[in-house]
Parts: sequence; C-alpha cells; structure tokens
Amino acid sequence: MSIIRSLYRSGRLRSNRFLYSCTSRVIRLQLFLILFALIGSSLTKVAGAAPLRAGVAKVDITNPERTTRNDGLWVKALVLSDDKTTAVIITVDAVAIAEIGAIKNDYLPNIRAQLEKDLNIKQAYVLVNASHCHGVVCKDVEQRTVQAVKEAFQKMVPVNVGAGVGYEDRIMENRRLKLKNGKEADVRHAYSLPPDEEVAGVGPVDPEIGILRLDRKDGQTLAVVYNFACHPIIGVPSGSNTADITGFASRVIEDNLNEGAIALFLQGCAGDINPALYKDVNNPRDAEPLGNMLGLSTLKALRKIRSNENAPLTVMNETLALPRADLEKIISAKETELVQLLHSLRGTSLNLKTFMSLAVKYNLSSEFPSYYSHRYLRDKMVGKDDLQKLDAENRKNMAQYLKNIYVMEELTRLQTNLALLKKHQAQNVAAGKKTIDVEVLGLRVGDFVLVTFPGELSVQIGMNIKKRSPHEQTFVAAYSNGYIYYTPTVEQLANVGGAQEDSDCILAPEWQQLFENKVADILKKL
Repeated sequence: MSIIRSLYRSGRLRSNRFLYSCTSRVIRLQLFLILFALIGSSLTKVAGAAPLRAGVAKVDITNPERTTRNDGLWVKALVLSDDKTTAVIITVDAVAIAEIGAIKNDYLPNIRAQLEKDLNIKQAYVLVNASHCHGVVCKDVEQRTVQAVKEAFQKMVPVNVGAGVGYEDRIMENRRLKLKNGKEADVRHAYSLPPDEEVAGVGPVDPEIGILRLDRKDGQTLAVVYNFACHPIIGVPSGSNTADITGFASRVIEDNLNEGAIALFLQGCAGDINPALYKDVNNPRDAEPLGNMLGLSTLKALRKIRSNENAPLTVMNETLALPRADLEKIISAKETELVQLLHSLRGTSLNLKTFMSLAVKYNLSSEFPSYYSHRYLRDKMVGKDDLQKLDAENRKNMAQYLKNIYVMEELTRLQTNLALLKKHQAQNVAAGKKTIDVEVLGLRVGDFVLVTFPGELSVQIGMNIKKRSPHEQTFVAAYSNGYIYYTPTVEQLANVGGAQEDSDCILAPEWQQLFENKVADILKKL
C-alpha cells in the first residue's frame, strides 16, 4: 500500500501507459480504487475547512473623573473563529490587568466566566493584554470589556489573513546601564542616575513590529494587531490621563485605513525598555511624536503585507509552575550595604549654596578660580601662596561634598529597590508555597504566531524566543492574562538590588530557562 502511495506522489500512477502495462485487471482495479480514495480524502479536507471569520469592536474605558488628552483609553476586542475554534484577543489601555493599577484581580476570571456563559467561548482561549500605559480606566471596565467582545462576536465576517514585520528603532532605549564596576543601574524617575564616568554600556532593544492583518473579502481592512516592546510611560505636556505612545500610534493607524478598521496593540517584552529621552528635562514630556512614528512605521510595513484565505487558527494554553525567590539573604546584605553607605558620609564646610557658587568658579577657571590671573601672578612674585592654599581647601571641600552627593544618590537607588525586595519577600512568604502558577498561551493565526506571559519580560528573552522559534513570524506579548511584576534575565538577577527589574521580581533565576523551554515546546506544536 505504501509503495502504491509513493508511486502516486511521484506521478507515475497518473500515467496511462503505466496503468495499461499492468496485466492483471485486479491490480488495475485496486489502483483505481486507491486513487479514488486519495482524491476523495483531499476533497473532503478542502470541503470541511471552514473559512476564518473575525469580528472587532472597541469601547471607551476612559475614567470620566480624569482629564484626558488624545482620544482616551480603550478596550478593544478581536474574535476569531473557524467554527471549531473560537479565540479572543482583548487589548486594554491600562498598566496591568491585576495587582497594580485600577483593574482589580478578579477582572480576568470574571470576564472569562461571563464570555463562556454568554458566548460559549472557552476561558483558556481568551487573551487579555495590557498596553502598560499608566492611564486610569473607568470603574466599570469589566462590564465594558464584555460588551466589546459581544459586539465583536456579533460582527464576525469571513476574512483573509496576512502577517509581517515592521521596523522602528527611534522611539525607545534600553534603560539598563552597565556600570564599570560590573553592576547595573536603571534610568528611572524614582532615583538619580549614576555619574556618566561610571557607565560602560547599555542593553539591547528589539526594533521589530509584529503585525497581523485581517481583511474583509472585499479587500477592506477589518483589524490590525501589532506587537512592539516599549514602556508607554512618557506622558503628555498637560500631565493628563492618556493612553500614551501606543494610544497615539493606534490612532494614526486607524486614521489612515478605511473606515471601521481597528488597531489593537499587544505590548511586547518591554520590561527594560524606556521611551527615548525618558529623563529629558529640557523639553515637555510628549508621547505624541513617538506614537506617530510607531504608527507610521506600522503602516509602512502593513502596506507590504498581502492577505490570503489559508489561515489556520490554533490556540494552546498551558500552566507553568515557576519558582519563587527567597530574598531574605539578599535583603540582609542590602541592609548592611545601606548602613555602610550612611557611615561613609562625611561632614564638610560647604552647603548647597556655597558649593554651587564654588562649582561655577572652579569650572570657569581651573588655574585662577578665586580672582583674576594678575593677582595670582603678583602673589607669586612676592612669594605669597594664600590664594593657592584657599583653592586647595575649596577643592578638598568640593570633592567631599560631591562624594556625599553621589553616596546620597546611591542611597536613593538602594532604598527604593530594597523596599521592593521586602515587599516581594513578604508576598512570597504569604503565598505559602515555593512556586507560582502562570499561564503561557500560544496562538497561531495563519503565519502570525504569538506566545504570551503575565510578567514584564526583559527584551532579551523575547529575542531569545524569536531566534529559537521554528516559525518565521513569531512574537511575544508580555503583560498578558495576569501580572506577576518584572521577569528579568538570569544575568540581570545577578544584580538584585541594583535596578528595578531585578528588585521588583518575585521569581528565582531558574524561571527563565523553564519558561523558554515551555515556549519552545508550544511553538513546535502550533
């Protein structure tokens, strides 16, 4: 039987000369029956493959008690179905969908239960992603989320699907600073940066924009799903409530497509990625230019993507147990370091007022700072060195004052990170077990392949997954289906207490390998 199938695939059985060369009528009859069965099987598969349908909707979730810039905050829903499988992608303009921010911890289970009850959608097939903007949503966000999904479900139409990759590297930067002493620090508003002369390098960024395009059968675009890695936390000049970079980007995309098209943003591995010029003090903080660039770069790539009918829909949802960190020894070590830093502070004659005036003088003229040059030259002529002694004393006091300032800045970093470590140690102890269960969801829509995770993944982890994936168009959405704080790399966790990502983390270093292995397994099955 296997020999006959091989002959068929090679084309030999499709030759009349071969068939009539068979002397046995029985053999010829068997061959025709096999051919008929093979062709019939193929036709059955084609006829049984339901076309992919999709519906999309969005609902305003802006908090009416907060003033808002741009077009407000949104929950957007995309429902995909091939009759056998129905999947939902929900994007929310919020910092997270649990733990921190305005959305409560029961939000995810509540909307999943409601969607299963009302629409018969499996709970494990519902993906909710937070953009991680720091906007404040309305109190009834849960009800409005369900409303968006129901509207999308009712609007489902047959669609063609396309996938592709865009490129944007101007709007973000890695906020991890590699220091010459082997440690790392963060670019944050929560504390001062280390001196420039101590910085040796910075971490990587991922410029890829992962794009899923869904078109109606008439060629009109129904929805665009785009995935990118950057903290949308730059704000707007007014300081008001905003969806930030990704809100502006989505508006640019929607404004430049046909009427009714909706852009859904999926936040990527942005744990250690800041907006560019995040700590700029010379210009107003404004997310709009950065958002416009992201939106235009997405549109540029979108126009090169061609959609087609063949779009398999596959969803996998698995639970992964990850080890919790025991931070007790680290906390003790950091508290000792804190005391040592405090003891290193030394008194000096200067205060801020006198230091600033001296700093200006000694930077304007290192050779003759205390008076004009002729006075120094005259004293030298008569054998006096009063000004030189004054300069030496001032320089000594300035150096100690500067040292104190740097120590105090280090104290701000250490105290802030130490508070995070103590918070998470208390959480891990209260949990009563050494592991935490998290969802890892895998989704394939045509050539668009996505895996998710509830933590704030560092960008290197996303790039590791893409490199290892058997699928060309593979993307990663963090901040999805829960929230478990930062999830940095093993290398970053060697720096615990030095930066936010490694301090604002509840997991032990072994988590990374467990996660990447689980994702690799899921990707093979999609």
